Amino acid sequence: MTAKAELIAANSTLHLQMQEWRRDIHQHPETAYEELRTSNVVAERLQALGLEVHTQIGGTGVVGVLRGRHPGDKHIGLRADMDALPLTELNTFAHASRHPGKMHGCGHDGHTTMLLGAAAVLAHSPDFAGTIYFIFQPAEEMQAGAKRMIDDGLFERFPIAEVYGMHNWPGIPEGHFAVHPGAVMASTDGFDIEIHGQGGHAAMPDMLTDPVLVAGHIITATQSIIARNLKPTSSGVISITRMVGGSAYNVIPEHVSLHGTIRTLEESQRQLIKQRLQQLVEHTASAFGASASIRFNPGYPATINRQANAETCYQVASELVGEGCVQWNPPPSMGAEDFAYMLQQRPGAYIWIGNGAAGESHALHNPHYDFNDQILPLGANYWVQLAQRLCR
Repeated sequence: MTAKAELIAANSTLHLQMQEWRRDIHQHPETAYEELRTSNVVAERLQALGLEVHTQIGGTGVVGVLRGRHPGDKHIGLRADMDALPLTELNTFAHASRHPGKMHGCGHDGHTTMLLGAAAVLAHSPDFAGTIYFIFQPAEEMQAGAKRMIDDGLFERFPIAEVYGMHNWPGIPEGHFAVHPGAVMASTDGFDIEIHGQGGHAAMPDMLTDPVLVAGHIITATQSIIARNLKPTSSGVISITRMVGGSAYNVIPEHVSLHGTIRTLEESQRQLIKQRLQQLVEHTASAFGASASIRFNPGYPATINRQANAETCYQVASELVGEGCVQWNPPPSMGAEDFAYMLQQRPGAYIWIGNGAAGESHALHNPHYDFNDQILPLGANYWVQLAQRLCR
């Protein structure tokens, strides 16, 4: 029978070391596929722990391999993201970003540190059966680093059978977790609509075909797609976020473009909304004597947990903090997460760890955001307990 590793205590030597690691990464943010310093730091720390280390997977990705001292055929992947945002930090504390226009505004510095802390604990006491793969992923922020690691052979090079992820979540109190049995995050797709009419003098609209008028009707009508095509119990979002057209008060333009995003929680809804939006765009323009086309820019799929894996995560989190501090099946987020690609390839689950209750933590992607160093031991301990539960 395997024994449990000693967990990280608050304000312990390892906790304080992790805080230093996290703040160092925060000071040196690197955006998608530029995580050279971060990946080098990660690789060096894993090597110092005695792990087998593989680098440059999917560009700047790192995988550390730790085999338990007991024989076993379990192969478990634990993933953290490393990249920062192209965002100017407005914090003034000592560990604020040293690189203008780049900031760890989503907590990936904390995610990386928690997984490094778990690796330190498990490497010191590898009293488990099987193999743990510590996956440090680049380019989560809209650059699909997870997919690139997969395309680079992540699951062929490493026989990972299950894969797990975790993200800090402002609004959830410190010391709490949230676990979804199904959808966690939405899919995201961009779109570009091009509307062509016949421009001319604004005082003579009867002689023209006004693409601005067409754009207005399309903008209004898109909101009917969600309201009249999805079930009332389903969730979806269409947002038109940019409109470009015209250059003068007295000239009706030839062309107007619209740009926006679609968010859904199910693949069938994703495809239905695309189909209906294309029909609406083309036929609305035709009804006004104009023409229009739409181009979709596919983004991340929805992040969907397997219920059995999510239940295991719930049990592990509950053992750490008590059932009363673990939300089961809260509302999913309409934000997106490229861990979805990994969950399409392997069963697993993605959970949220509280970064602080409302008013205690700035929102993700806010220039005043900072990861809560007090939850570093809890996140690392969750990884340790999960690995031991799955590899016993």
